[in-house]
This record gives sequence, structure tokens and C-alpha cells, in this order.
Amino acid sequence: MNAKTNALPGTGAKRVNKSTIQPRRMDFQFDPDMPRYWFGGSQFKSVLLTALSCTFPEGERMFVRSVRHYQPNLQSEQLKEEVKGFIGQEAHHGNEHEVFNALMQKKGMPTAKVEKFVHDGIRWQEKRMSPQRLLAKTCALEHFTAMLAEIMLENPEFLDGMHKDMLPLWLWHAVEESEHKSVAFDVYQDQVGDYWTRVSEMALTTVEFTGFTIFHYFQLRAAMDDKADWKSIAQGWNWLLGKPGFLRKLGPAYLAYYKRDFHPAKRDKRHLRERGLHRLASLLKRPELLGGLT
Repeated sequence: MNAKTNALPGTGAKRVNKSTIQPRRMDFQFDPDMPRYWFGGSQFKSVLLTALSCTFPEGERMFVRSVRHYQPNLQSEQLKEEVKGFIGQEAHHGNEHEVFNALMQKKGMPTAKVEKFVHDGIRWQEKRMSPQRLLAKTCALEHFTAMLAEIMLENPEFLDGMHKDMLPLWLWHAVEESEHKSVAFDVYQDQVGDYWTRVSEMALTTVEFTGFTIFHYFQLRAAMDDKADWKSIAQGWNWLLGKPGFLRKLGPAYLAYYKRDFHPAKRDKRHLRERGLHRLASLLKRPELLGGLT
């Protein structure tokens, strides 16, 4: 690779693999005075997204392990390079959310308890599930994270009210989840390819993902020192399922996963990633983030 192709366009940053999926090192700094309810003062939204954040460090590492299991068997040079990018991006996601989770622990949310629960639960599954099933689970969860990411990118108002330190974290994570949404799926199709395993695992994972997200919300709330804010809870459920009802908008993209000819790349969201990266670069005053748009 020559010097020209080894650099991200418009920047001095070096590519770390030969694909368009390039990890972006962020090293976010979170204000220690950031309020506990950092999402527009809403107890519900702040606790729900913090609960989701608690699943990311170990969840992202499970994704990496499930893909890495098949990495030596890949024949496609392009896919090998994309896997390197996927692993790099997921590693950074886990690390950044770990830092945020630690701050919320200091704010009175028992994030360490939830992270340990997730860690132990994933390790239990990894001991009992086949590599094929684990990779299928990764594909299912990657579809969930990509859908949520693209809802955020398509509807910038979803992020309205976030603390100024939190907005870049979620925006960056959303862009990269959309960027690498096809990688685990492509590894699965190349190395496993079984339709029944893929869709049955999605059905199981849907129940698991929904149930444990709610459970982790209550894990956090149960140990906190204030009363439930029922107004924020009602507004939060409306936000998710009423109007604007962001979760309801996921229906068509979710159901598409069950089609035999499904592929994540059929939903081309490059324009959303580009818009998200421009917003991120502006927020952080880091124009180099616009290099290598994918």
C-alpha cells in the first residue's frame, strides 16, 4: 500500500487496515459535574440509556470473540480487513462506555453491578453455546444496534437534550455501528450460512435483549436514593412507543432480518453517517474525523 492509500483522505491519520472501516480513537472527557440525569433532566431516559451503556463493554467484547473465532478461516482478503476494522471499532466502544459507566457509578447509579451481571451472563452463555450460535447472536445484536444507531442518525431530535459531553459519545457510536453493521453478518454467511440458526437466534435474542434491558433499568433504579419520577416514565414510554415512538419505527427494518435474502447493506445509510460525522466533527472541532467517510 502506497503512502497515498495509507492515509485517510483529508487527514494525516493512518489507516489501520485496508478497508473503509477505520476505528476512530476518541478519548472522551466527561465533566465530573455532569448531572445524574444527563438526558434533558429525564430520569427515565437517563437511566434507560445508562442501563444500555452497561451492556456495551462486555457485549462488544463478546461480539469480537465470536467473530475472531472464525477469523483464521476467512478466505476473502476484503472481509479479513473489514474484520480488523470491526474489532478495532468495537474495542473502542467498550472502552469509552466503561469510562462513562464509571462516572455514573459515582453519581449513584450501580453500573458496576449491572456490568458484572452482564459479564457473568455472557460468560455463562459462551460456555454453553456453539460458536455458530454465538456468531448468530452477534449478528442479531449487531442488527439491533445498527437499527437503533440509524434511528438516532435519521432523527437528530432523538438526541435533543443530552448533556454536551454525552451527545458526541452516542453520535460517534451510532456512526460506527452503522459503518460496520455488515461485518459479523458477512462472516456468518461465509462460515456458517444456516438460515434457521440465524433467524431462530434473532427471535430468542429479541426476547433476551428486550427483557434484560428492562431488567437492567430496574437494577439501576432499585439501588438509587430518589423516588421514581412517574411523569418522566410516562413521557419516556411515549417517546419510545407513542409519539414520536422511535421504537415503533424499527418494525420494517427488524422484520426484514427474517427474509432469506436479507443483508444489512441493503439499507444504504451512508448519507446518514456522513451527516452524523459532520455534526460530530463540528461538536468536537475535529475536522480530521471527516476523513474516510463510508
